[in-house]
Amino acid sequence: MKHTSISAIYATSELAEKSSDYSEAHSLALPRHITDYHASVWARRDDSLMMSSNQQSQLHIFLARAFGVKRVIDVGVFVGYSAMVWSHAVGPQGHVTGLEISPEFAREADEAFAANGIDNIETVVGDASETLPKLVSDTPYDAVFLDADKPGYAGYMEQLLGGSQPGAARRLLRPGALMVADNVLRWGHIPDPGLTTSYWSSEELKRRELEGLRRFNDRCAAEPRLEVVMLPVWDGVTLMRLLD
Repeated sequence: MKHTSISAIYATSELAEKSSDYSEAHSLALPRHITDYHASVWARRDDSLMMSSNQQSQLHIFLARAFGVKRVIDVGVFVGYSAMVWSHAVGPQGHVTGLEISPEFAREADEAFAANGIDNIETVVGDASETLPKLVSDTPYDAVFLDADKPGYAGYMEQLLGGSQPGAARRLLRPGALMVADNVLRWGHIPDPGLTTSYWSSEELKRRELEGLRRFNDRCAAEPRLEVVMLPVWDGVTLMRLLD
């Protein structure tokens, strides 16, 4: 079949936006406290692009329920929106462990959880490269969401795989676990290195992020223990299933 680019599906960007809005309206509904919090963060923070979209969150909830997810690791909490989504997905008997390097972000997230009566999220403050390995237990997690520092993605994947050895009684992730990585195409700069647009504060940060994401993408695609589907939607989302 001849390859058809995504941009060719819709004649204009306006039509693409209308189609996206229509799709969101015809997908599973998000609770009011989640959409209200997303709107609040979007309105008051200049860095709100660090949040996932409501539409992407609909996918996360669908996947969590399809995979029977009850325990989630959220790597990169920011101000708590994604953790709220996973909290809703797993239900009151489930649990979300959020890893966040910024005490300020973590405090804002915890305040939002308390304000909305959410009590199944634990926020762990610190560098995820140090806190993630400490989550190994005899009750492994069912899913992980990577949405933190992009240069660190490849290292986090090594820790997740290394901490989830086949047959091990204590591990990070259970066999068949769901793994989701966000921002894997980074505004199109990953598939097209020649792009001149820049959303980074420095060229060094741009270089580090793009090199880290390419290393992560290649690592995941080559890993025999992972079933991988990379979706060219939003900022690029990779869905994976851990094989034992």
